[in-house]
Amino acid sequence: MNLSFTDELVKLVPEGYRGVAFCRICENELQKNKAWIEESYKLVVKLLNVMISKQASDIDFGGERCLGRVWYRIFGRKHPANDMGFYSVEEVTIMLLAILQKDQREKLYENKSIDFALSIKLFQEEKPIRFRGSVYFERSMLCANFRLIKQKSFSLLELGIPPQIEKRLNLRHEKSGLILITGITGSGKSSTLDAIINMNNRDNDAHIIVLGNPIEFVHESKKSLVTHREVGEDVKSFQSGTIEALRQDPDIVVVGEMRDASTMATVLEVTDSGHKVFTTLHTSSAVDSIHRIIAEFPPNEQDRIRHRLADTLSVVISQKLVPNKVGKLTLAKEILSVNASVQAAIRNNNLSEIFQMITEGKNKGMITMQQDLFRLVKNGEITVETALNYCNNKKVMIRLLKY
Repeated sequence: MNLSFTDELVKLVPEGYRGVAFCRICENELQKNKAWIEESYKLVVKLLNVMISKQASDIDFGGERCLGRVWYRIFGRKHPANDMGFYSVEEVTIMLLAILQKDQREKLYENKSIDFALSIKLFQEEKPIRFRGSVYFERSMLCANFRLIKQKSFSLLELGIPPQIEKRLNLRHEKSGLILITGITGSGKSSTLDAIINMNNRDNDAHIIVLGNPIEFVHESKKSLVTHREVGEDVKSFQSGTIEALRQDPDIVVVGEMRDASTMATVLEVTDSGHKVFTTLHTSSAVDSIHRIIAEFPPNEQDRIRHRLADTLSVVISQKLVPNKVGKLTLAKEILSVNASVQAAIRNNNLSEIFQMITEGKNKGMITMQQDLFRLVKNGEITVETALNYCNNKKVMIRLLKY
């Protein structure tokens, strides 16, 4: 038993209650017993403290899936922490309701899930440590994932971004253009995006508007004025926030993610109007990213979107975090720098030609995922097996390794 009042709480809840009705009973009991809120909150803080001490990126608990245990993702591998004990349905519910504000609870009951940012002081740190939280229902039981938000932004040099590409990402050298950071969930897109924001914040007298769901890393204004707007709190959606940004005198607009055609069309419109826009997509390669955007639109609109994309797209960085030989994770990336040849291939719907352009574009800062994985193998950072497991094209990867 992790909470002193668990037995008492179990007696207060009618047998068979689950879902929102169960949560509301727990919430009512919390309101009557402020000490329960404090104790529950401290238990969540304890789990997050352990998360950091284990160097974990994520923590999951609650629901049938977790079997009563706490699960941590450590260097890409998720497994239960057998030393952290068991947590009942009642305990998890009370813990999660204790960290949510009343309006957040109502959103959770209505939408069956809620994403939010959580700031907690841990290890006597001066500044709170930030986490991205997601609380949701699984089989009518509350469960959660918390992801650690890096406290320090990487530099583009640390991420291995070539100087030619860094120049294109910098407002000082290119005033407009669409830059895509792509990859699956957990591939480090947010860290790369924050590194780019930090570089522009340091180098330019400008206004940067960041739209996030939720806001993760908070950038302090340096040379640039940095405005953070959280979807659901400060703005209704990514699409409306992007449209509103045009009336807020921006130089750079950062759109946390593009998932639907309406947001994509709005992003293209803002870029068309002469702004620099950074955003993310859940795709695994540069060519897939272009395919994905075009395919989101009806067939009768795709030709127009191809031409708009050719005119606005500047850089695509597709990335993966791959396990290295010391049991940690290393960044592997594919980079496309759009030039006249790439623009022509997009306009003429000859996207298959772009891969060869990336392959031969090293002097322009371009690299394929296979070439970067080969570099990591050659440098002794990852194994051949890892390169084959994480590449986008096994035939090309095998040819590189044989060569």
